[in-house]
Amino acid sequence: MHEYHTSSLNFVPDLIALAATQPQFFPSLLQSARTQGWDILLALPQDQRRYTATEGAQFVADLAALPTAAVCANDWPFHGGWLVYAGYELLETFEPTVPTRFAGEDKVAASAVPITDFPLAALIRCPAAVLLHRETQQATLIAETAEQLAQLNELVLAAASWQPAALQIAQISEDEPQQFLSGVARAKQYIVDGDVFQVNLSRGWDVTLAQGAPLDVYAHLRTANPAPFSAYLNLGDAVGQVISSSPERLVSVRDGVVQTRPIAGTFARSLDPVEDAALKERLLNTPKERAEHIMLVDLERNDLGRIAVPGTVHVDELMAVETYAFVHHIESNIRAHTREGINAADILRALFPGGTITGCPKVRCMQIIRELEDRARLAYTGSLGYINRDGSMDTNILIRTFVMQDQQLYFRAGAGIVADSDAERELQETRHKARGLLRALGEQG
Repeated sequence: MHEYHTSSLNFVPDLIALAATQPQFFPSLLQSARTQGWDILLALPQDQRRYTATEGAQFVADLAALPTAAVCANDWPFHGGWLVYAGYELLETFEPTVPTRFAGEDKVAASAVPITDFPLAALIRCPAAVLLHRETQQATLIAETAEQLAQLNELVLAAASWQPAALQIAQISEDEPQQFLSGVARAKQYIVDGDVFQVNLSRGWDVTLAQGAPLDVYAHLRTANPAPFSAYLNLGDAVGQVISSSPERLVSVRDGVVQTRPIAGTFARSLDPVEDAALKERLLNTPKERAEHIMLVDLERNDLGRIAVPGTVHVDELMAVETYAFVHHIESNIRAHTREGINAADILRALFPGGTITGCPKVRCMQIIRELEDRARLAYTGSLGYINRDGSMDTNILIRTFVMQDQQLYFRAGAGIVADSDAERELQETRHKARGLLRALGEQG
């Protein structure tokens, strides 16, 4: 069993302030919402590896080669390991039948400034973290060595005060709606032809900031749209950042149990409490939303079956409605016992990208998405999280997510297209999902 050292704090540190004022020591922040779970500020980065668009196979090989220690029996979510980021286009490494998207191929609005050369993936070795239990508000420092614990303690005690600055937008542009509407029509034809049952199409927004640093954006996003799988990743000023308020888990592994929590089915909320409650009930009882959700639960059960002990895959929570700042979602939880010898690369290969953001069947949907979407998704619908030294892990699906580079922001929002989808309604669903991001930037979109 590997060692770790802990120290309890008698105050609650401002984790965003630590990341903002000492970025060289704190590359990533993972946060939950309300009184659920933990906030994790990864600390003291060592080996940092970034992978270009052509290095997906090397990333997967490095992931498979991560050393795994004996299982560490404790209740800490993170106790030393790796930060892992995978952009959506990593799927081309796992599924060669999806054509490669080449640099310069994207179609961007004339007024937009595109993100360039953003990494396909990243691994960052982090031997320490600041942990905050959201329910008890108890903060704990954890590190692999006593020396690292002492260094972390000094950094936390020396933290400077920090407040997010106001954001100022110089320019914002939304992808041409007709491109999406045409894509919905083509996707529905593929459904009629029997290629797929459902496909998730997305569209993009580009923003130029006149004022605002990455953690200003993250802090405002957390205020406007708090979510249980929020995440911030700093890949360096010259490279860029990932800023997310995701509500969705891709996969967690702990004590030999693997879990995934798909979200499928969305209604926008109402400001009227009575109408809002009615919308929540209607979401759960709408045949289209129910059918779409059950289909994707079956897809995820099949994905888990690729790495599970036979007979152990089961749904332990089915079709719960969860409420967020701007939308209601239908969620389920699926779990299984992992087979002996399964590693992080095997798990990612089985489940990435999440079926809820591609469609069913997954491979054909990824091919159709490649055809109908005319820009790379980058971080959107990729994944960000951590892997411990004992192989336990937790990663999200990067929806409600900005990619930031200098003063440029890029984000996408999608909708699940089925046979009876109304194209205008699906267009509005993308806008409902984008609302939290737009409001975080000060737009009332």
